[in-house]
Formats: sequence, C-alpha cells, structure tokens
Amino acid sequence: MDRLAEAGTLSEEEGVSLWQSAWRRLRRDPVFLVGAVIIAAFVVLAVIAPWIAPHDPAARLLIDQRTTSNPIPGPQPGHPLGADDAGRDMLSRLMVGARQTLIVGVLATLGGLTGGLILGTLAGGIGGWMDGVVMRIVDVMLSIPSLLMAFSLAAMFARPSQWTVILAIAIIQIPIFARLLRGSMMAQRHSDHVLAAQALGVRAPAIVFRHMLPNSVGPVIVQGTLVLAVAIIDAAALSFLGLGNPDDTQPEWGQMLGRAQQYFNTHPEVAVYPALCIIVVALGFTLMGESLREALDPKSRR
Repeated sequence: MDRLAEAGTLSEEEGVSLWQSAWRRLRRDPVFLVGAVIIAAFVVLAVIAPWIAPHDPAARLLIDQRTTSNPIPGPQPGHPLGADDAGRDMLSRLMVGARQTLIVGVLATLGGLTGGLILGTLAGGIGGWMDGVVMRIVDVMLSIPSLLMAFSLAAMFARPSQWTVILAIAIIQIPIFARLLRGSMMAQRHSDHVLAAQALGVRAPAIVFRHMLPNSVGPVIVQGTLVLAVAIIDAAALSFLGLGNPDDTQPEWGQMLGRAQQYFNTHPEVAVYPALCIIVVALGFTLMGESLREALDPKSRR
C-alpha cells in the first residue's frame, strides 16, 4: 500500500516552458553547437574587424608588385593570403568584409520580418476580405522566383548601393514570413485561451495582440535564422552581378567574388577565399536554424 501511495503522489518537479525544454535539447545537440560557434565567430569578427585587421583594406600596399604576367601578388610575409588585383591585402579585406555582409543580411532579414509581421497579422488576425486580399498579394509574390525578383528590384534603382540590395532582399522575404505567421495565427484562433477571451468579452484587437500574436511569432523567429543564410547568399549574388555597393573601398564578400572572376583561371584563390567565407557563414545559420526548429517542433522530436 505504501508503494502504491508513493507511486500515486504528484511529482514536485516544476514544469518547464517550451523554450526551456528546447534549450535543454540544443545544449546537447552537436549540430546546433557547431552552427552557434560559426555564427558567434562571424559576429565577433564583424564587430572587431576594423581594429584587428592587419592592414587598411583600401590601401594599395602591394601595387608595385603587380605586373602584366602576375596581376595578383601572392602570399608573403605580412600578407599571408596575398593581395587582390589592386594590391590590397586580401586577409584584411576578408575580415572587414564580414561587417558589410552581416549588416546587409541582418537589416534585410529584419525588413522582411517587419513587413511579414504586418501582413501576417492583418491576414490572420482580421481574416475575411482582408485575409483574401493579403494572401493574393503574397501568392503573386511567391509565384515569381525570389532571386529573379531581387535582381529586378535592384536593377530598378538608377544607382546601385548597399541599401538597394537590403531593400530588394527584404521585399522578397516578406511573403515567406507573412504566410508562416498567418498560418500560425489561424491555428491560434480556435485555441482554448482565445475562445475563453472571446467568451469574457475581450475586444478583438486585444485578443489579436495579447493572445494570438505572442503565441504565433515563435515559428517566425525560428524561420528568421534560416532566412538569414538565404539573405547572405542573395546579397552576395546581387553584389557579384554588380548590383551592390560600387565602392570597392568598403569590401563585401560578394563584391570581392565578382571582381575575382576575371582572374579565376590563373589565380583561383582570389575567388575561393570569399566564396568559402560565404559558404561557411550560410552553413552556420542553416545548422543553427534547423536545430532550433527541430527542438521547438514536437512533431520532429525524436
């Protein structure tokens, strides 16, 4: 009888929230840890790069070594990765270029997230004719290949710049966040806490912003980590095609990759270095985002 009584008693252990449970899983997930280390190193480098770069990324220190037969100065003491075709230190440009890549990726993702939150809230919170109008706009935007739309938007501006790239990438990300948030809010509409608030006479705006939106924004934030990887790749593609910042005194990885194409057959390293940086950073965001989504989704838990 004593054993039965002990078995029937409630555990005094406190429950944990979804985010706490997810964090416990992520701490033991090697895939998440690898992605987090890559992203942490990338962010730290982007912040402190101007102070730790060995040389001025715009200074043409090795221009006198550039010849017709050898347009790319190779590695040498003080310049472990050599220089580009203008005699500028490659390592310094890669380090400082991390800041521009981070700025473009983060601002473009925040812009797309903001626009997606507005449209998704209108569609999922108000519903009715507003839902129909917003979703038709989203469907039209999704029917066009995202990279093609980004090229078209960036090419519309008379003068390309870093801000045209940010705006173009932000616009193509809006429908992704809007559709995801709308679906999450539609699922929240018939939940118990929303029905209870309606029964108590709580006004519709309060229900949307206090009950539905806070419980629907989690998947959207997780998606943002995955979209960051896509934003970095798309920004590099636009800069590669000459639609980014034309000022090469402010290095950016996609811009460096595009400039290196004419020397790829004879000096492939000048293209390989920025390409590897883009691949590694995009991989880090992808690993971290996929692990986070798996930890927060009960259906994918093993």
